[in-house]
Amino acid sequence: MRPDRPGTQPARPVTGARVTASGWGWRHAGRARAAVSGLDLDIRPGERVLVLGPSGAGKSTLMHALAGVLGDDEDGDETGELLVDGRRPSASRGRVGLVLQDPDSQVVLARVGDDVAFGCENLAVPRAEIWPRVGQALADVGLDLPLRHPTSALSGGQKQRLALAGVLAMRPGLVLLDEPTANLDPEGVVEVRDAVLRSVEASGATLIVIEHRVAVWQQVVDRIIVLDPAGGILADGPTDRVLSAEGERLAAAGVWIPRFPPAPPERRNRSEASEAEVLLHAEGLCVGRVPFARKRAVVVAGELNLTLESGTATAVTGPNGTGKSTLALTLAGLLAPAGGHLTAADALAAGLGPAPHRWRSRDLLERIGTVFQDPEHQFLAGTVRGELAIGPRALGLGGAAQTERVDALLHRLRLDHLADANPFTLSGGEKRRLSVATVLATRPRLLVLDEPTFGQDSRTWAELVRLLAELLDEGTAVLAVTHDEQFVSALADARLTLVPGAGPAGSPGGATGRLSSGLRRRIGTEPL
Repeated sequence: MRPDRPGTQPARPVTGARVTASGWGWRHAGRARAAVSGLDLDIRPGERVLVLGPSGAGKSTLMHALAGVLGDDEDGDETGELLVDGRRPSASRGRVGLVLQDPDSQVVLARVGDDVAFGCENLAVPRAEIWPRVGQALADVGLDLPLRHPTSALSGGQKQRLALAGVLAMRPGLVLLDEPTANLDPEGVVEVRDAVLRSVEASGATLIVIEHRVAVWQQVVDRIIVLDPAGGILADGPTDRVLSAEGERLAAAGVWIPRFPPAPPERRNRSEASEAEVLLHAEGLCVGRVPFARKRAVVVAGELNLTLESGTATAVTGPNGTGKSTLALTLAGLLAPAGGHLTAADALAAGLGPAPHRWRSRDLLERIGTVFQDPEHQFLAGTVRGELAIGPRALGLGGAAQTERVDALLHRLRLDHLADANPFTLSGGEKRRLSVATVLATRPRLLVLDEPTFGQDSRTWAELVRLLAELLDEGTAVLAVTHDEQFVSALADARLTLVPGAGPAGSPGGATGRLSSGLRRRIGTEPL
């Protein structure tokens, strides 16, 4: 019988892998432009490398290639040579562990312990060694859950920790992390980063990390490599030298450099804007989801009180697993409340009734637009342009009006060069911008956004935030689930912080909410 929480054992030394590239490039099938081209690299065994670059520079493509999961000749065209320990990556899969951007795509099995053990079992690790590895990996990433805990009940951030634990348990010679902390709360970011460092220091593995936010990793990596979207490398060298000598140039290219943050957008004073209207009001709201084969929702957060008004932005923050995404889906009318009251005002409901979860999807289009935490969950079309046209077409707009809206969003969110690409072939940051654009295409009165700035470089982040600021000034309401404190500082009028603790009756351990208003004090107005 598998132990509920196995013990740990010292890690066996691992020889770090060497990575080399010579004129390497890859063009995805159906794309006119290569995702990566002219890449020359030599990463030494045991080196810790941070890979940077503007959104769409090919960072994730490189990681997938190194993990041997990029595909074959039918999936794209390869040039040059990319090797791990002198062999093609497809022949070195046992030596490489990859954590992807999308947490859901990495969950394989139904229980936490089995999922972490999956990679070890595929590598034929002796049975007696697997479960101590599982226990150590879960402890390292701070996922303190029983091994039998269902993976379907995990939050996005917890799934990211789970994926990392599965990789660490394999003890690979090359650890590849693609935005490993993007969906984590601030404490979780530090925990996961430190867990990775402990693992590679103990094992001797080579580490390659993709992360837009440099500050998280700059003190703990040996080297920074910056990919150029035009091909090759923008900068390469020791961390301090690259950031000091190349910082301003890299920031201008869209790389997040701590000394050169993007400028926040200007917001119109409330006294200059139209009078706010109440759109949604929650009182004593409880939120939860109905597990498979169950009839009643399991409450994850309760006793929540908030009011969403036109022209205002509310940020929902808090640790992973406190129900932030579940709250967002409930406010968006996609989940029924598990208790309490959620009422849509006449300004939003327009005669449909006060319960958004009872509205038809067609009724939601111009009223509440939702951006999911995982962009892939809302893609329906075969091209980016087709994806953006779905909403306007459903509204009955004519061809000229559809084209005008789609073209404007393609240009504004830097997606025009990808108009004919398949949405699933985009980078993580490009997928996020597309998911936001598909919702903006129907111009709803309330935007519910789950991690809207995930995967963005500093330029696309600033463009997205400026666009949301303009929508707020025009009277759109925004509710955003986010761990991005710069986003909160730039836009939020109020913050609802979900905190673990004693939730509503019958839901021990559920989260509760703490509302802070008046984050942005506008001239001539009182705080909200």
